[in-house]
Amino acid sequence: MAESEVSIRGRVMRELIAHVTSDNLIGRKIKSGELRKKLVEPAWKCPEHYVLKDIELKNCRAELLEAENPNNTQIVLQLHGGGYIGAMRNAYRSFAGLYSELGKGIPVFTVDYRVAPEHPYPAALEDAITAYNWILQQGWQEHEIVVAGDSAGGGLAMALCMYLKKQSRKLPAGIIAMSPWTDLTASGESYVENYTKDPLFGNTRDSLIYNKDYVQDNDLANPFISPLFGDFRGFPPMLIQVGSYEMLLSDSVSAARKAKEAGVKVRLSIYDEMFHVFQMALLLLPESKRAWAEAGKFLEIIRNGRGTGQKMHDTETRI
Repeated sequence: MAESEVSIRGRVMRELIAHVTSDNLIGRKIKSGELRKKLVEPAWKCPEHYVLKDIELKNCRAELLEAENPNNTQIVLQLHGGGYIGAMRNAYRSFAGLYSELGKGIPVFTVDYRVAPEHPYPAALEDAITAYNWILQQGWQEHEIVVAGDSAGGGLAMALCMYLKKQSRKLPAGIIAMSPWTDLTASGESYVENYTKDPLFGNTRDSLIYNKDYVQDNDLANPFISPLFGDFRGFPPMLIQVGSYEMLLSDSVSAARKAKEAGVKVRLSIYDEMFHVFQMALLLLPESKRAWAEAGKFLEIIRNGRGTGQKMHDTETRI
């Protein structure tokens, strides 16, 4: 999609976010994550013909969304976003529903990992590892698992694979990363170039992307914290989606480039004028609807590729 063809609804939502976050009081709380941490949500309504199961893990809880007649050819391990300080919320239950629907009824396991400041690094990574192990203990195999995450969860998905590789363990079949946070050093050029454009994190340094509650005194360039600085050799295929107005744009572009140089199949999609995790609009925006359709196609390619030899080709697309 050319820049002139960005949807009216997409522009309106971006401007609405910018307007709300420009408020000195409410905007600051949104950008810093303070408002999200205090958010009280109504009970989530499970879709018809689905069952949501609570799972107790070693140090956290998780949720397994299953169709009444599940398609057990594949499973998604979802790692939610929130800057490592925001816990599970209803939006990710809706994400799980979409992943399952797009995967033709596959189950989705979403881990409500521990968050900072009460639980700094490596708590989130430890819980992601525990969740991955739990899936394997249920009888799933690595080639049936796709790890999906947005923002911090996207970076955590890559960090999980960095850890598994270091332990000489088998990696999952694929990674879906929406606006992944891969560089906590904030060294990318988009942190400067998109500083005034980003409606969610722009025009301030008092935001989630500069919060050190999770990292504390650890090395920001540790690949288990900032996977951009790790070795991507041997990684599974990745779908990376990002908005062109994001301060975190470089996190996606640089990670995709480095992974491709390491021989990894990467589909990088840059959505013009879109904001951080615009997929949160689900199917309400043309751009988010296309992004979810792309995620569904990726799941299909990974699933079918095991038996048919179908492979994903490297692409970098501006949509």
